[in-house]
Amino acid sequence: MSSLPKNIRVGRNGRIGILKKIPRDLWQHPRYVDKAKVVERSTGSTKEEEGVKIATAMLALLDAEFSLARAELEKERPVSGDALSAAVTSTRAARARNGAQSPRQRSSVGEETRRDIIDAAMKEFAEKGLSGARVDDIAARTRTTKPMIYYHFGSKEKLYAAVIEEAYGGVRSKEQGLHLDDLPPKEAMQRLVEVTFDHHAAHPEHVRLVCVENMERARHINGRPSLVQRNAIAIETVRTLLERGERDGVFRPGINPWHLHLLITSFCFIRVSNRYTWNAVFEMDLWEKDDIARQRQMIVEAVLGYVQPVAPVAVQAGSGAGIIGDQPVSR
Repeated sequence: MSSLPKNIRVGRNGRIGILKKIPRDLWQHPRYVDKAKVVERSTGSTKEEEGVKIATAMLALLDAEFSLARAELEKERPVSGDALSAAVTSTRAARARNGAQSPRQRSSVGEETRRDIIDAAMKEFAEKGLSGARVDDIAARTRTTKPMIYYHFGSKEKLYAAVIEEAYGGVRSKEQGLHLDDLPPKEAMQRLVEVTFDHHAAHPEHVRLVCVENMERARHINGRPSLVQRNAIAIETVRTLLERGERDGVFRPGINPWHLHLLITSFCFIRVSNRYTWNAVFEMDLWEKDDIARQRQMIVEAVLGYVQPVAPVAVQAGSGAGIIGDQPVSR
């Protein structure tokens, strides 16, 4: 391989990438203060011509990121009134000439680009899995470029992990938006089950992604604190709901919130993940329109039946039998 341009290198895996120091005047910026002072990113390519082209574009984007960070730091520094007025006038004039965006606008565009990439990658990974998906195909689904994908996420594997986290985050966001504390416990439990059912049905790509990551033994998401913290909220939601229902006497005590979450999620998940194998084996489509409402009601009734208080047992004197409700029980 010929001599590479400055800040472009070949990694240990043979892929071309960039390696560039963060300028010293940016070390105190919140984006870099607690991180290594060197940016290292892969292009994902082992081909010199393609890799250098992508890396060059990534370096240009990195320089733009540094400029944005520098502008943000400058905004925080106190300046004299005359200097501030002159700077504002100069900046406005430059933007008017060049059609340049403000830092806030650039930040907004960056978030839109990142959102666009994740949406496209979710479809690609759900259809082809991690090994079958290609960054070129993901870029083709977006309004951006392959270098921009590597700029935002660093590698295909890191993009995949971000997509998995997004899939989990979708249902968690739905749950947090329910305001279950405003509803009576039984009504809140019913609403939680219904929304979980509806979300899985509406997002089969999320289910497929979780299936793919289970085949990978969760190695791409294992140890991600943000994922653990976000999903811990789901268990806390169930725990709080169970405690409220127990206090009101409508739920039985001693229910494990993880087990209840498993009961709800497993039914909603398997009717999506196993739709085609179920149909092949039992000749029954779990997504048959007329049957969906019955399935939804079934899991609601199953959960509400599971959490309801156990009827007291009446023991008849001198007999080995008891009665639960209206049903005799032998002992």
